[in-house]
Amino acid sequence: MTDSYIYVITALLPLTACMLVCQVNPYHALVIRGILGALATLVYAVLGAADVALTEALVGTMLAITLYVVAVRSSLVMRIGILKDGTSKGSESLQDDGKAGCDFEELIDNLRTTMSKYHLRLELVTYPDRQALNQGLIEKKIHATLTKSEIWERDDQKHPVGEDEQQPYQTAIGVRRLYEIMQSELSSSRTILTYIGATKEAQEKH
Repeated sequence: MTDSYIYVITALLPLTACMLVCQVNPYHALVIRGILGALATLVYAVLGAADVALTEALVGTMLAITLYVVAVRSSLVMRIGILKDGTSKGSESLQDDGKAGCDFEELIDNLRTTMSKYHLRLELVTYPDRQALNQGLIEKKIHATLTKSEIWERDDQKHPVGEDEQQPYQTAIGVRRLYEIMQSELSSSRTILTYIGATKEAQEKH
């Protein structure tokens, strides 16, 4: 009866493992993985396997969790390229129209909200011109580009009318899954979504 606590601790191992497998949030999974490693270390120590407990604590828990954190932080991010002068807050074109600046901030907030549902961080990457911006998307340094719609960039048409007036920005996306997410869940109507891989896929089929 005095060793009954060992059975309780041991029973927590498969329970914690099931929680880890069923966890959707990767950050919560990291916490549960740490708890699982601590329980395993405790069981090994209680049963007299001090060397195995030390190995589990250092390698199976601390080192593994550190590597997982690095992998999660580097992979669960969506990088959107923007122009240094044209879409970022404080640029000359947005200073000319305060409403455009509010539209941009609203669009970015909506993007962050949408991506957070999938535990993705939104990161804005600034480029000096369109050529560098498009090149970054082609080279897959970024996942999407966010620029002002061409009709809004014409000097002779500062106040467009019609449907394009409601969509002053255009977003080109290079990852199909991200395009599907944004197409189905993005609540903002201030941007036109385009999947740039569609043309390439059509060419490969032919």
